[in-house]
Amino acid sequence: MSATISALAAYVPERVVTNDDLARTIDTSDEWIRSHTGIRERRIAAPDQAASDLAIETARLVLAQRDLPADEVDLVVVASSSPDYANFPSVASIVQDRIGASRAGAFDLSAGCTGFVYALEVGRSFVEAGSVNRVLVIGSEVLTRITNWNDRNTCVLFGDGAGAALVERDAGHAVLHSWLQSKGSGDAALIRPAGGTRTPFDPQVHTLADMQIQMDGRRVYLFAVDALVQSVRTLCEREGISPEDVSWIVPHQANLRIIEAAAKRLGLPLDRFFTNLDRFANTSAASIPIAIDDMQQQGLLEEGQLILTVGFGAGLSYGGNLIRW
Repeated sequence: MSATISALAAYVPERVVTNDDLARTIDTSDEWIRSHTGIRERRIAAPDQAASDLAIETARLVLAQRDLPADEVDLVVVASSSPDYANFPSVASIVQDRIGASRAGAFDLSAGCTGFVYALEVGRSFVEAGSVNRVLVIGSEVLTRITNWNDRNTCVLFGDGAGAALVERDAGHAVLHSWLQSKGSGDAALIRPAGGTRTPFDPQVHTLADMQIQMDGRRVYLFAVDALVQSVRTLCEREGISPEDVSWIVPHQANLRIIEAAAKRLGLPLDRFFTNLDRFANTSAASIPIAIDDMQQQGLLEEGQLILTVGFGAGLSYGGNLIRW
């Protein structure tokens, strides 16, 4: 019995914000953003859309692909760094109720931009253990709500979106291996410093910026390149193949320069790595399913291909999944 992805879909908000749009309000330019990141535009959620709203949209798309009623889902797992509420209630519980998954358990998973990779392995493990039949795995982010729009080095990086996969036994694309890792010594490199139990928000001490994303860009870049390379090599070793045997590598869509550096170190052509960050920017836990759905829409995926996903982000966390399409 093997766990498989039987359906996968993505949802992004309608509003498109280009680099030129940002340049009207902050000190930046389209040329600077493109040359440093590869991003030219991003989607931004409507004022009344939270992470659960995006997750619900993509969940309904996935269930429609399978023509499956929501009450046949046994578990909902949502990976998000930008949940509706601080810690509780979970996004997953809101989604479970709103889509009508009346028999399902639900919980959130926090692994930063590696969230979907972790959540997919959780879904695979539950199904292969036989404790559930179907797991709805979702990555959903509204990062633009926790972005410091006065910090031109970070605010240009992020966008909003969601993606989901239905995991069930022997019904689709096999999840062969996963590799999950953490480098917690880098915790301060990508952080929201205030608002938790370590540093509760105090309006007399903290500013709004203390509740927003702060990043040591150079440190994260060096970590991400190494994490991407390690993940590809390790997953290939576990399958007994070389990186050249992988049809597509689908990395977290953070920065094109990270992907270029990893491709060079691996000795692989850049076109082996699927990227769409130019259109969607960094959507954290949603970036990998958004990318795979984009590949589906473009007809790039063929039966039997090996697809290797790689995530890296806050924690610092990293890892990947090897999928037989």
